[in-house]
Amino acid sequence: MGYSFNFGVIWARIDVFLLGLALGLALALAALAIGTLLGLAAAFAGEAGGPRRRIVAVYVSVFRNTPLLVIVLFVYFGLPQWGLRFGKIESFILALAIYSGAYLTEVFRAGLDGVPKGVVDAGRAMGLGRLALLWLIILPIMLRNCLPALGTTFISLFKDTSLAAVIAVPELTYEARRLNTETFRVAEAWATASVLYLATCLLIAAGLRFVERRFPKF
Repeated sequence: MGYSFNFGVIWARIDVFLLGLALGLALALAALAIGTLLGLAAAFAGEAGGPRRRIVAVYVSVFRNTPLLVIVLFVYFGLPQWGLRFGKIESFILALAIYSGAYLTEVFRAGLDGVPKGVVDAGRAMGLGRLALLWLIILPIMLRNCLPALGTTFISLFKDTSLAAVIAVPELTYEARRLNTETFRVAEAWATASVLYLATCLLIAAGLRFVERRFPKF
C-alpha cells in the first residue's frame, strides 16, 4: 500500500512548529551568549599561564570530548542529586553553554594569537592602560577575526537544540515528534522539520556573511 501525503495536519499546527523553531533559536542565542563569556574568560585565563592554563586545558578536553547528549542528561538528571535543580529550558541552556564554551575557548585563543603585536605595542606607546588596551584594541580585533567561527558555532548550536527534545523542551524536534505520535504522519512531520531547520540555517548563514562584509577583517 502506497503512502498518501496529507500536509493538512501540518498547516493546522504550523503555529506550533514556528513557536518550536523560535524557541530553538532562543536556546541557541542564550547558549551562545553564555558560552562566549565562558570562552573569553577561559581563553584569557589560559593565556595567563600557570595553574589556570591547566584548569582551562582540562575543561576544554573534558567537554569537547563528551557527547552533548550526555552533558544534557547529566545536567538535568544528575545535578539534582547534589541539590542543583534547574528547569528543563534552563538545564538545556546550561549544558549547551558549557559545551559551546569549550569550543569557543579555542576559537578565542586563536583570535588572540591573530592580534598583531605591533598594534598592541602601538597602544602601549600611546599610554593606554591594560584595561583600555584590552577593550579598545585587543577585543575588537580578536572578535572580528573570530566572527566567521562564531557564526558557524551559532548555526551548530541551533541544530544541536534538537537534542532538547530528550528532556521534553518543546522546540521544533519535540513538536515534530509529538505530531508524528499523535497523527502518525511520519513523512510530513519530519519533512516539515527538516525544511524549517534548513531554511533557518541558510538565512542565518546569509545574514552572517552580510555582517562579515560590513566589518572587514583586520
